[in-house]
Amino acid sequence: MPYLLLIVEPIGQRESRNDAQGRAAYDSMLAYAGGLQAQGVLLGTQSLTSQAARVQARNGQTQVVDGPFAEAKEMIGGFFLLNCTNRQEAIALAEQCPAAQWATVEVRELGPCFL
Repeated sequence: MPYLLLIVEPIGQRESRNDAQGRAAYDSMLAYAGGLQAQGVLLGTQSLTSQAARVQARNGQTQVVDGPFAEAKEMIGGFFLLNCTNRQEAIALAEQCPAAQWATVEVRELGPCFL
C-alpha cells in the first residue's frame, strides 16, 4: 500500500538554522532516505521550498494567489512516498524520520478521492 509521509514544519524554521545546522539536518534526511531505499520501501522523495501558489477554478473563473501565505503557520517541507505493507509499518518508519525531531511527520494512506 502506498503511504505518504508529509513533513510539516514551521515557517521560517529553515532560516533560523546556521549553515552547519542546516547541512546536518539535510544530511540526516538523506541518510534516512538511503535507509528507506535499502529496505525497498522508498518510491519517491523530495524537499519543497516555501514558494507556493494556490489555484482555484470556480464558475469558469480561475484565481491564482502567490505565496508565501501570511496566515500559514506551517508549510509542507517535503515528502516521502513509501510502499508499506500496512499503516503500522508506515507509522514505524515515520517515527524513525529525523524530521520528527523538528517538525511533524504526517502519515497519509493514498487512495481514491471518493472514499
